[in-house]
Amino acid sequence: MHHRVLIVGTVPYNRQTSSRAFESYFSNWEKENLYQIFSNPREPVHGHCDSLYQITDKRMLVRHVKKIDTGVIFYDKDLNDEWETLPKQKSTSLISKLYGLGSHKSPVNYLLRGWLWKKKYWCTSKLNEWLDGFSPECVFLAFSDDYFIPQIALYIAEKYDIPIISCIGDDYFFNDRKSISPLYYFYRATYKKLVKRLFAHGGSAAYIGDKIRDKYNEEFGLKGQTVYLTSELCRHEFRPIDAIKPYISYCGNIRLGRAESLCLIASALGKINSNYKIHVFSNESEERYYKKLKKHPNVIYGGAIPYSEVKNVMNQSDVLLIVEGFEEKDIDITRYSLSTKVADSLAVGGAVLTFGSIECGAIEYMKQIDCGPVCTEASQLEEKIIKLLSDVNYQRANYYRAREISKLNHNLQNSNRVFEGIVETAIAEYTRD
Repeated sequence: MHHRVLIVGTVPYNRQTSSRAFESYFSNWEKENLYQIFSNPREPVHGHCDSLYQITDKRMLVRHVKKIDTGVIFYDKDLNDEWETLPKQKSTSLISKLYGLGSHKSPVNYLLRGWLWKKKYWCTSKLNEWLDGFSPECVFLAFSDDYFIPQIALYIAEKYDIPIISCIGDDYFFNDRKSISPLYYFYRATYKKLVKRLFAHGGSAAYIGDKIRDKYNEEFGLKGQTVYLTSELCRHEFRPIDAIKPYISYCGNIRLGRAESLCLIASALGKINSNYKIHVFSNESEERYYKKLKKHPNVIYGGAIPYSEVKNVMNQSDVLLIVEGFEEKDIDITRYSLSTKVADSLAVGGAVLTFGSIECGAIEYMKQIDCGPVCTEASQLEEKIIKLLSDVNYQRANYYRAREISKLNHNLQNSNRVFEGIVETAIAEYTRD
């Protein structure tokens, strides 16, 4: 049996979202030994955890003017298998501005949300009774750049005198930027003070890659390890690309300059052959991000599809795309990122075309492992695409190279074993200290 772990993060486990990365950590965990606190407004779906506790922005806002219960408890046995699409909120609503602004969050947003999430409103008798019923032995923190997620994790760790294992895939601590706003520097100073307190509490970390691991371990004296994300996709046999009508796909987030990069690839494809198209699927709900894709003559924008269909799309694809943006503000956010898309693309068996700034974590990683063409400038696209589509020997070599990398770095059993070791060591050392 595994230790009782409480997950604290914004998004509950769901196979249609990035939180399915939890499989790399918890696939062997007994359901009764996993609970989660989350803030996403959607009702969770059947997944890893036996019980989940939801606290949302909306309920926290209402609580400031009316005495209501801010927490809702869910049990896995009562949940659906698929996550239904969340109804669109009006962009003018306060909740819309506080929640889900992605890379466009401002220091005002962070500070307002910090004010909104007052401890006395989320730290209720209902929450504490739910926690006591579980009695966690370790907190797993899915890191956030808001205050309240680390604050909740730290509260629980101090309450039960247990270690915190931080899951770090993005650089929220060192990613400073220049600003004329004094509110920005106030936010950064108070956020960093909170993070230092959290790391000083004791525990360990699981990192998305070696680059971010080395930086945080050295700075904070941690002993965390890299736990590569894994894929559940089955590899198909090698098949040459259909150069006449190749099926080229991208499934995932189109923010952070990715939509622009996809359009550049589509334009290069159109110059090679006007009939070549990219099939793009994304859960993006804001038109400003997807409208450029819908207008492009060489893009077929399919919108949101369930993860079961994503797997079908990836399996039938001749070419899978991994893209990142080129603007400095986007690079700062993705510098260490290595999404589940990388593991899935390497696992499924199709050719992989990578395009983006070499400073982005996923692009740097794909360059290092050398499993297909990696373009870091738009001027490289046409030449490398032509070679990929026309050279079957090149396709075959990339297929077998990707297979070996998947076995080496993105093996579910290996990742689970590494993470289980992190938990065991963190609890043992924390107890001993």
